[in-house]
Amino acid sequence: MPLALACAPLPAGVTGVPGPPPELAPAARPVREGWAARAADAPAVVDAVAALVRRGSWRIGVGAAPGEGDGPVLLAARRALEAATRRPARLAVRGADVDAAADAQAVLTALAALLARRSAAAWAAVDLVAAGGTRATAAAALGISRQAVAQRLAAGGWDLERELRPAAARLLTRAAG
Repeated sequence: MPLALACAPLPAGVTGVPGPPPELAPAARPVREGWAARAADAPAVVDAVAALVRRGSWRIGVGAAPGEGDGPVLLAARRALEAATRRPARLAVRGADVDAAADAQAVLTALAALLARRSAAAWAAVDLVAAGGTRATAAAALGISRQAVAQRLAAGGWDLERELRPAAARLLTRAAG
């Protein structure tokens, strides 16, 4: 189930192509205006997409193709990157199974929209809980009540993110054909 991720900086204020983001390094290869790399698995792609969305200023393409060679999957990722230019979330998916790729694109776009709206306070709570902490330990670390942590997690869509991530990974696996 070969998957690849391609990304390019959004044009606003960018001069030249910056180095590859950490999510693609060290396997990143230059592609036209950005970078592409084969991914280990579908959850790794979802993690990388989430990290790029959080960082902001990246256009993202995800490719899924059957077979073992890098050619088809990297081509799918580059095509997705080109398509991302015309999408509101600047994210697109292209795959061997067109319907599954469209579904994965919809779920990843929903995830991207959720993450892009998350406040810094919500990110602080999510980061602590996602790292394995409890709400009580997050509250202590942030110097707030457990109820305030719960409110930040709810406002940041933490429960929805936990549902969207595995759904996106399953759909990306299907998109590879």
